Amino acid sequence: MPEITEKSLIEVRHLKQYFSINVGMFKSKPLKAVDDVSFAIRKGETLGLVGESGCGKTTVGRTLLHLYKPTGGEILYNGQPVQTREEINAFRKKATMVFQDPYSSLNPRMTVSDIIGEPLDIHKMYGSKAERQERILELMDKVGLNSEHAARYAHEFSGGQRQRIGIARALALDPEFIVCDEPVSALDVSIQAQVINMFDELQDQLELTYLFIAHDILVVRHISDRIAVMYLGKMVELADAKEIYEHPLHPYTKSLMSAVPQPDPRIARANKRIVLSGDIPSPLNAPSGCPFRTRCPHATEACAEAMPEFKEAAPGHFAACHRIAELN
Repeated sequence: MPEITEKSLIEVRHLKQYFSINVGMFKSKPLKAVDDVSFAIRKGETLGLVGESGCGKTTVGRTLLHLYKPTGGEILYNGQPVQTREEINAFRKKATMVFQDPYSSLNPRMTVSDIIGEPLDIHKMYGSKAERQERILELMDKVGLNSEHAARYAHEFSGGQRQRIGIARALALDPEFIVCDEPVSALDVSIQAQVINMFDELQDQLELTYLFIAHDILVVRHISDRIAVMYLGKMVELADAKEIYEHPLHPYTKSLMSAVPQPDPRIARANKRIVLSGDIPSPLNAPSGCPFRTRCPHATEACAEAMPEFKEAAPGHFAACHRIAELN
């Protein structure tokens, strides 16, 4: 398990999130969306979480904030467990989420002012209506929205502006930690850069800590200090952003990195694309042993027998593969 230091703001230990799925007459089966995931995020750091659709990365973010009740494992904030109702309520004042879809995450019947002010209303964080309005306008200014937008409704805004409204709402309680769940994937490429840069600026200004979930490795590399790679509910690799980009160790990570477009045509021609065969298995019927073995070109019988340990293969570089030493 990755070493957890005293400076860690968020610690996740052996997190599990299983959903019971009906598979027939009075029969159910656990869908292991997140299975034994551990990591730590230092204060002021951005941890990028990447993987294919359905790998469980969004479920990690939602379970971390107790939007789903964890099936197993521990979540710690500043070294303290987050388990009881009181602990969860206190945690939610300091930890929040920016959702993927700015179109469906905002209430169409509420004005921008009410959307941003809703967390303030729930937690009673103001003494008067004037104080509430002043805080809302301050938040709007932080994310680049004009004060005259306050009385409008969400449908009157573009996708980029709606996401700014969502970010302002996430900042309302002055949080320390934000889960960013693919916050730019629904936006035009030209708008994505603006929103990513805004996340960077807000982190510097407000000393924020991010878990940044995305499937676009270029976006994650730009904003992240470290990157974690997930596959079928398991974490398969974790390292510094530059290290994992330049020296991936796990066969799955190598395949992901080989698909990243290269702007230099000479490098692009020399780059060998690693194409995986087959489709990602269903988490309802995950393979035995290593979950990646059915698509891995280096799989052996040992890979079917046991899940490889997630361990430190190089200083600060963790991976889960039986043949890590042979292949690198």
